[in-house]
Amino acid sequence: MAAQPLKIGYLMDPLPGIDIDKDSTFVLMLEAQRRGHEIFYAAAADLAVRSGTTEARLWPVEVRRSRGDHFTLGEPRRRPLAELDVLFLRKDPPFDMAFFFDTQLVSLAGAGPLFVNDPRGLREANEKLYALRFPEIVPESLVTSDPWLLRQFMADLGGEMIIKPLDGCGGAGVFHLREGDRNLNAILETTTAGGRRLMAQRYVPEVRRGDKRIILINGEPRGGVLRVPSENESRSNFHVGGSALKTELTTRDLEICARIAPDLVRDGLIFVGIDVIGDWLTEINVTSPTGIQEINALDGVCLEAEMIDWVERQASRLPPAASALADQRR
Repeated sequence: MAAQPLKIGYLMDPLPGIDIDKDSTFVLMLEAQRRGHEIFYAAAADLAVRSGTTEARLWPVEVRRSRGDHFTLGEPRRRPLAELDVLFLRKDPPFDMAFFFDTQLVSLAGAGPLFVNDPRGLREANEKLYALRFPEIVPESLVTSDPWLLRQFMADLGGEMIIKPLDGCGGAGVFHLREGDRNLNAILETTTAGGRRLMAQRYVPEVRRGDKRIILINGEPRGGVLRVPSENESRSNFHVGGSALKTELTTRDLEICARIAPDLVRDGLIFVGIDVIGDWLTEINVTSPTGIQEINALDGVCLEAEMIDWVERQASRLPPAASALADQRR
């Protein structure tokens, strides 16, 4: 544990609505609390900037694994974010303009606290587009708002593809399209209406055996879970009924992790969940990746402990309320 208790904040979605059996932020809070750290909750609406100083209404919080009674809030105080040692930025996607402004406000906090993940990295790393930095490990892809280009791309791929919105999450708006579907034109016209851009990718048939979520901490793969789609679904996300199965990290998985790790660390993306189908990287999830509880249950590990271990190591090397990631930004 760190030499002294840390002040750890969690900027996240409303606490009453989380699923304590699946939520990764919840177990990160539990682990920090178990170690004696002070933990604080804040929602996006609690952020403000006053005279150039970013502050938030910080609620002292106690959490417990008791469904329907999983937290107790103390009296809130409006304090500068710089008074925290660590701030987990864990608001669920989608990445919209409200979230973009949240990251801007948090960036104004300056040299402290230690951010997980770094707000500049969050702005840079759209969860669909960031993966395109690594074209050799990503399925053939096209980003466009032009239905004609999308139809041509699908024809070049042999008449089958996946499309997904750039700001989607949890499988929302994902379609598996095939040549000959009488709804094809209507789907493309509807999904690109108003100039909305889509990502199209070659369909990887191995998805029927599962979409592997791999958790990385500071660029190091720490575990994975196979998300298997139901019989009547093409999507494997847990939100739409995907099943969690035990899996191992293959040589190819480790190659993918090693390829992206330097970029993740450079951009301050410390807690990351990537999606791998077959031999291919499909997404890099950075805003609020999940999967900890499923991996823990299947592998008998405690990934939240590894994350808090990393936070404590960083804190032990730095002055109070100073961030190594902030040093990288300057």
